[in-house]
Amino acid sequence: MNDFPDLSLDPERMPRHVAIVMDGNGRWATRRGLARLEGHRRGKDSVRAVVDAARELGIPYLTLFAFSSENWQRPSSEVRFLMQLLHRYLITETKRMMKRDIRLIALGDCSRLPAQVQKALRETVECTAGNRAMTVALAVSYSGRQEIVRAARRLAAEVASGGMRPEDIDEFAVASRLDTAGLPDPDLLIRTSGELRISNFFLFQLSYTELYFTETLWPDFREREFLAALSAYQRRERRFGSVDTAARPPLRVAN
Repeated sequence: MNDFPDLSLDPERMPRHVAIVMDGNGRWATRRGLARLEGHRRGKDSVRAVVDAARELGIPYLTLFAFSSENWQRPSSEVRFLMQLLHRYLITETKRMMKRDIRLIALGDCSRLPAQVQKALRETVECTAGNRAMTVALAVSYSGRQEIVRAARRLAAEVASGGMRPEDIDEFAVASRLDTAGLPDPDLLIRTSGELRISNFFLFQLSYTELYFTETLWPDFREREFLAALSAYQRRERRFGSVDTAARPPLRVAN
């Protein structure tokens, strides 16, 4: 990280979990007179750059919002290309993840993915399961509302079967039945492309997350832009609803 001396960071104040809404691929391509698909292809390079930077900085958790449930409504040719791109990414990056001790997990309704993508995703998750230096969570076919609905159904089924009482349901019970069970809530959410919304992403998990919005389109978001977001994060005071700047939210219960 010596290439960015003007963006010095305090290693003691790094976020534990960074989540990114990777937005702007289509606009990046359109502004250059290129097909939207070219923007998605170039965005893959930004994924590698940010994962590598987070690994170098010792950030233990990184979530990438790659494909939402709503994205299935896009033109079939674009969806097909995105699935091919995801499949290629999984095939080509597994060895790199193993070399860098990175674990991959998947969030969302992966049953909607094409069979070959499901297979590649499952194999990468299984292959990297023992890695410990860093966890990359890939949110694909993901919807925050649907995730909460799935958790509610699990809780309802447990109550109906007598496994728990309604009064036993608290925020920890809900958290442990979300797709992100076992992960800490994000400390920092980054959204690229200038859009000022969270787009149905991590609706439960973002309660006290610091939000960072940038005009940079995702294909142009590389190490320097990532460091700028981290620098902005470190300049903020996090009180979690308290006047005590040392306050911290309760720890997420691991599954």
